[in-house]
Amino acid sequence: MIYDQASYTREEEAQHEPLLAEKDETTVDVREESPLPEELTREAVTLPELSEPEIARHYTRLSQMNWAIDAGAYPLGSCTMKYNPKFTEDVAANPDGAVHPDRSSRSVQGTLEVLYGLQEYLAEIGGMDAVTLQPPAGAAGEFTGIRVAKAYHEANGEGNRSEVIVPASAHGTNFATAALAGYDVVELPSDEDGRVDLDALEAAVSEDTAALMLTNPNTVGLFERDITEIAEIVHDAGGLLYYDGANLNALLGRGRPGDMGFDVMHYNVHKTFATPHGGGGPGAGPVGVVDELAEFLPTPRVRETESGSGYERFEPEHTIGKVQGFEGNWLVLIKAYAYIARLGDEGLADAAAKAVLNANYLGERLDLEIPYGPYHHEFAATSGDRDAADVAKRMLDYGVHPPTTKWPEMVHNAMLTEPTEIENKSSLDDLAAAFNRAFADDDETLENAPNRTTAARIDQTSAARNPRLSWQALDGE
Repeated sequence: MIYDQASYTREEEAQHEPLLAEKDETTVDVREESPLPEELTREAVTLPELSEPEIARHYTRLSQMNWAIDAGAYPLGSCTMKYNPKFTEDVAANPDGAVHPDRSSRSVQGTLEVLYGLQEYLAEIGGMDAVTLQPPAGAAGEFTGIRVAKAYHEANGEGNRSEVIVPASAHGTNFATAALAGYDVVELPSDEDGRVDLDALEAAVSEDTAALMLTNPNTVGLFERDITEIAEIVHDAGGLLYYDGANLNALLGRGRPGDMGFDVMHYNVHKTFATPHGGGGPGAGPVGVVDELAEFLPTPRVRETESGSGYERFEPEHTIGKVQGFEGNWLVLIKAYAYIARLGDEGLADAAAKAVLNANYLGERLDLEIPYGPYHHEFAATSGDRDAADVAKRMLDYGVHPPTTKWPEMVHNAMLTEPTEIENKSSLDDLAAAFNRAFADDDETLENAPNRTTAARIDQTSAARNPRLSWQALDGE
């Protein structure tokens, strides 16, 4: 069944806009003296006087104008927008977990035990030897991992390595991370099958190569079948192999980056282990490394005491320093710990299987062409000569959220789709029907879509360059 998520059409919504303006208003005076600069202060704030039911209904209605994972699927390719189990929120809200991070190790043994346990979980899942929990996001994890790689090369007298190789299909953060760390970025083309071109890689590596940053499966869901050869080529040149953990949910319990030859990786716990995603945080991007790189990880880490009777913080011998306060974002990390502990080995492997199954089932139901395969947890369909953004806008009218559009560029008019393991068959059927109906609509209908949402198409360029991030009265309003 295809349904309309929005409570009102734009025309109906316009009829409600005057309601709040008609309410009695009261003026709330702010302090006469403010420590803020004059341009950041207001003399008075005019607010409507409303009853509690009116306020509740107003904000409930606003929430219904937006989309949320609790309302339906978010099939954004690469972003992995998964449902966050509510039990993890209960775990994080437990008063026993509300400890000040600056307390002594002796007084927070329970907290340190959980952090140590998560380090061990992640190391086992990724095939790594040591893990830091500090980075506060996936991008921060990338930067931390590349900084660790850089420190490793410098300690070995090879600080002259100046290049990081990044495939053309990689996430934009990979290019940014390498550049921010001071490296020259060497872009690696894909072969005709959408995977790493081994001949191009052979030509790209040199004594200047510090690392190759790779996602496996890659951005169009393809597993790098030549991964052992790729690792050998990079290692023979003296470089390190970096694993972008964005697509790790396709491998849980079935394949480990460390076993493939990767030396360092980051984990997107919001993507893989269902902690909250989006909105600027909070986040966490732990980093795992092989033994040779462990001494360069950020400080502090957590380990068992020599007596085995408890846990303690310690500083790795050649640490790169701190990248986040204390041990990282504790409440995000405890949600990841709870998720992994609840699912266990079999549950994680089953989640990966369902992620792959769902993507393949949905892909088979679409009328759109999917250029590359066989794919795992996500696929990049093409809308051909139809504008992918127009098709996506029309999908909104059919009550579903559209996929990522026009990326990666290796697929023309790409519609990068990842349903994740959480969706059932009925949900996938709704998505497929919306895809196909939108794709079949005529050009005029697509160009004028959406018609059933509260807001029409926005000026995305102006919204990005001149955002209004807080309420303010403009001239004429």
